[in-house]
Amino acid sequence: MTRVIVLMSILTILLVLPTLQLVFAATEAGDYINRKTEVWNLFFKMMTIAFTVGAVVSGTLIWVVWRFRESHPKATPTKYEEKGDW
Repeated sequence: MTRVIVLMSILTILLVLPTLQLVFAATEAGDYINRKTEVWNLFFKMMTIAFTVGAVVSGTLIWVVWRFRESHPKATPTKYEEKGDW
């Protein structure tokens, strides 16, 4: 449960900080925000995070499939598979 809370808090921070940066970007009355640039910046940050998470998940799945395949030399049936209890 704590992992879920930590993950959700990290994702919340990653979403809230860029938004706050946009809100407080214009410090003087004559300053304007180039919204195209800011939208591209948010898109780039989120896509970087998405590709990183995707690479980690894909790598983990590949490792799990490779490690626990049937033809693995160290593969042994679990206690439930030996008994036939599913």
